[in-house]
Amino acid sequence: MNRPLSFRTEFARQARRPRTLWSFGILLALPLIVAASFALGDPESGGGTRFSDLATSGALNFALFLLLVSAELLLLILMTLFVGDSVPSEAGWGTLRYLLTAPVARARLLTVKLLVGLATSLAAIILLIGWSLIVGGLAYGWAPLSIPLGGELSGGAALLRIALAAAYVVVSLLPFAALALWVGISGATPLGAVGAAVLAAIVSSILDALDALGDWRRALPNHYSRAWLELFASDPDPTSMARGVAWAALYTIVLTALAYRAFARKDILS
Repeated sequence: MNRPLSFRTEFARQARRPRTLWSFGILLALPLIVAASFALGDPESGGGTRFSDLATSGALNFALFLLLVSAELLLLILMTLFVGDSVPSEAGWGTLRYLLTAPVARARLLTVKLLVGLATSLAAIILLIGWSLIVGGLAYGWAPLSIPLGGELSGGAALLRIALAAAYVVVSLLPFAALALWVGISGATPLGAVGAAVLAAIVSSILDALDALGDWRRALPNHYSRAWLELFASDPDPTSMARGVAWAALYTIVLTALAYRAFARKDILS
């Protein structure tokens, strides 16, 4: 007998939702739009050492550039949408109360919803990088990864570092996903959940730019959001990434606990 609200069933259900299909469609279109923009742009504008200057040097650099330009906004919005909309959508459809009388314990329902949201987010970033590699390979070939400050990485080493960079991006976005989950449960509106998470990221970025805060900026949730760029330095130092993971874990644990607490006490009326 199948258990109600299994992960497999819920993941397949979420994958068929229009918002998921539209989101994945945007991810598929983005590398094509960027490649077309490079083709229409000034061919003499490259030749520098920035990630944008090296984006057309091969598939690996193209995929790395797409990760860089999408990590702090597009992937933030998608991840907070997939996670923060998990409970409000059920409330909006009027099915949340029936799920809880299936019977499904509240903690289990929220856990499945959270895991499905995270899995969908992971699938989105894998799709973006994989499709970018294909588009970049067809457009620019399969040259080794060019490091901005000089040097190259072979295919295997470059793919490993890109995978580690993508994993770090997911970890750095977890606090905002947890915030979206909490706000979505408290307010029961998907738009409010995503908006609160994006607003928090914007405010954190503004505060991070204030030198007057000094070392206090290290406690901001996205202070270390670009620490993964250290992976592509000539002499990588993992210290910043380790600190970023630690702060992300702290914020995620606290905000997720608040979300579970709010859901346990919430009156389910729809």
